[in-house]
Amino acid sequence: MGFFAAFAVGNLTPPMSPTESPEDIVTFLKDHRTGILTCVSLMVLLIPFEYPYVIVTSMQLRRVEGGWGILSMIQLTTGIMAPAGFFFPLAILAAAAYRPEAHSADVLSAMTDIFWLMFVGNACVFVLQVWSIGYAAFIDHTREKPVFPRWYGWLSLALGVVLIPGAFIFLNRTGPLAWNGLLAYLIPSIAYVFWKIATPYVLLKAITSEEKELAGKPEAEPVTV
Repeated sequence: MGFFAAFAVGNLTPPMSPTESPEDIVTFLKDHRTGILTCVSLMVLLIPFEYPYVIVTSMQLRRVEGGWGILSMIQLTTGIMAPAGFFFPLAILAAAAYRPEAHSADVLSAMTDIFWLMFVGNACVFVLQVWSIGYAAFIDHTREKPVFPRWYGWLSLALGVVLIPGAFIFLNRTGPLAWNGLLAYLIPSIAYVFWKIATPYVLLKAITSEEKELAGKPEAEPVTV
């Protein structure tokens, strides 16, 4: 939720239209310079907190697979890359807003385009990440209560599906597949909010079940957290 609050501070939600003229983009950057830079500062502080989620989730997937396997490694590697998908586009936008008076309208327009194309388009990187979690929820047959509940598996699979339209923003400037469109931005954002709220709850339950499993083992390895 902190991400959405930061974007609200920068007046970046909903996104500006891809059809904005270079002059309108310059005006936007000048009018909202402080908000945009504040947004980026907040995001830089918030983004590192993604890593605990990535590590804990990967360790829980490891439980499902009985050791490091393809699902846990996919989750770990894509999860490590994910924060960079936030930071680098934001750094480009911050550079555009930092001193807009020093650059031409064409340069600022190009930098803003790069930000939105990277930020929304790179969402497809998360598809394999959330699908690996979703798939794990359906193959965990060794426990009475799976590490990841079935409903969370379906939620993760659904999130991966709704993220796919982000790949088509590079081909569209208007309509539902534009970077501010219904399919490429709005629906994925709503689904991501639900998934992000559900994830801490599911992980805490998984850690609790892990502690109970290890409590009965005489020489158990330390729990994830």
